[in-house]
Amino acid sequence: MSILQNKSVKVIYLGEEDYQKVWDYQESIFKKTVDRKIDNRKLSVGSVAKATDNYLIFCEHPHVYTLGKSGSIENLLLDEEGLERNHAQFYKINRGGDITYHGPGQIVAYPILDLDNFFTDIHKYLRYLEEAVILTMADYGISTGRIPGLTGVWVDFEEGAADPRKICALGVKSSRWVTMHGLALNVNTDLSYFGHIVPCGIDDKAVTSMQKELGHEVSMDEVRQRLTQHLAEVFGMELKS
Repeated sequence: MSILQNKSVKVIYLGEEDYQKVWDYQESIFKKTVDRKIDNRKLSVGSVAKATDNYLIFCEHPHVYTLGKSGSIENLLLDEEGLERNHAQFYKINRGGDITYHGPGQIVAYPILDLDNFFTDIHKYLRYLEEAVILTMADYGISTGRIPGLTGVWVDFEEGAADPRKICALGVKSSRWVTMHGLALNVNTDLSYFGHIVPCGIDDKAVTSMQKELGHEVSMDEVRQRLTQHLAEVFGMELKS
């Protein structure tokens, strides 16, 4: 059996949408892709398998806190009454990582990729997501990078820096080399909402946004377009709408 690689990626922008609805949408695409891979492996020798599809979903969410499967509920500092008072929801989800916040002014990207179409290395996948964000931040004159042992993209990331600040969080799930969940980039985000959690379970580092670093609001559409192009460059994607 031979399998054709498909580097074409369908880009979908959902606007501001409820977290549960987008999670269900991701799950449906993820299952369809995994099921196709399972069916492909049942084909006889000499058959040509049907290529899997790839998706890049962008959205914003209303205020919501999500806890990854390796996280601790103690890192959420609000009870049910506090969540209601802050007009926020809470979900335990099946990605890696600890707790994080999503909300208006934050670009969330959910790549649902079959990594067999690109490369089968989840650590490389995470580094490529980070690299696309680092390149996007450089377009705006914001110097960012990685901190050894931590995922995400950071301002003042150099060893010994006095005030490292996370500008982009990552959390992914992968099964049969199909990915879901993704990254959250703080653009014009209300950072006060991070005060209700221990972000990603790290209690000695702050969070930031493009707006805070630059001193002014930034066009969400422009940042999303630049991030999309850098993701395409880094992964070698062929984008389609």
